[in-house]
Amino acid sequence: MSVSVTQRPISDLSRDDLVQWCAEQGQAAFRADQIRRWMFGKRVNDFDEMHDVPAQLRAALHEQFTLFASEISAHQVSTDGTEKLLLELLDGNKVECVLMRESTRRTVCISTQVGCAMGCVFCASGLLGITRNLSTGEILEQLLRVDRLLSPDERITNVVVMGIGEPLANLPALLPVLHTINEKGALGLGARRITISTVGLPDKIRELAALGTRYNLAISLHAPNDPLRNELVPVNKNVGIQAILQAADEYFEQSGRRISYEYVLLGGVNDTPEIAKQLGHLLRGRNSHVNVIPMNTVAEMPFKDPGRVRTERFVKTLRELGIIVTIRKRKGEDIDAACGQLRLKREDGGS
Repeated sequence: MSVSVTQRPISDLSRDDLVQWCAEQGQAAFRADQIRRWMFGKRVNDFDEMHDVPAQLRAALHEQFTLFASEISAHQVSTDGTEKLLLELLDGNKVECVLMRESTRRTVCISTQVGCAMGCVFCASGLLGITRNLSTGEILEQLLRVDRLLSPDERITNVVVMGIGEPLANLPALLPVLHTINEKGALGLGARRITISTVGLPDKIRELAALGTRYNLAISLHAPNDPLRNELVPVNKNVGIQAILQAADEYFEQSGRRISYEYVLLGGVNDTPEIAKQLGHLLRGRNSHVNVIPMNTVAEMPFKDPGRVRTERFVKTLRELGIIVTIRKRKGEDIDAACGQLRLKREDGGS
């Protein structure tokens, strides 16, 4: 890659950091806001495009920073408008980010780790294990990259932290990213447009709640009882569903945000009416929403799509128990859009 080892990703800097750096260059604070407007609002790809920034300051930016520290290793476009980027980082590791288009929404899905340690048996993200956490800049740069895929009249409307990795296991790097997404002068998205997905780490959920954040929380549940969840989500053996639900209830009390429970439907495994009833009774009385996700088939895994009939029967059973349910539409199935699929294919030497 062409980035010098002396250059830092500028996305690693918060607004306050950038204000301080501008001061060190003898420049006023408003110069930092100018730079950020070019980064987040005008989608430039080079510091030289920042026309109202003094040439001397642009030269210093070139010397000390890079706008993009990653390179696009693959860019795939689905027939449904979904786009997926595989980004190669400075150390050669790769991560994914996805743009999903639907009516007026433009949702970006970002990753927080290289690989994943949670071990969900149906997820491609963890098949290669965990390598490391991403830095704040590496997470934020995914948004900058995807933002430049949009046409001039399109804007990012929603961000979901549901890509490769467990977001709450990398909370110190993630929180500044969320602040920047939320911040005026950056992406300026309201907290209700930002969703964090977690396998369910009770202590981290409470830590997030204690910060007073009002982001949406989505918990990847996938089973209504511990024996089944232990098989599907091995980390559950050290946690347990009740501990997760208790922490989620506390997050709701602190934030006022309804909790979403993600449920990947695996044909013949966790999709029977009996299991649906267990799930309904587990969540009854909670201010929650179940997002049913029919399995996106991955060649390296033994699980299969439950099919329309079993999916509809599962959803019907939940609704009869008073549970709010939606079925997530498949997006980008023709471009390996599920978490970790494209990275797995490339790491395994596929084309």
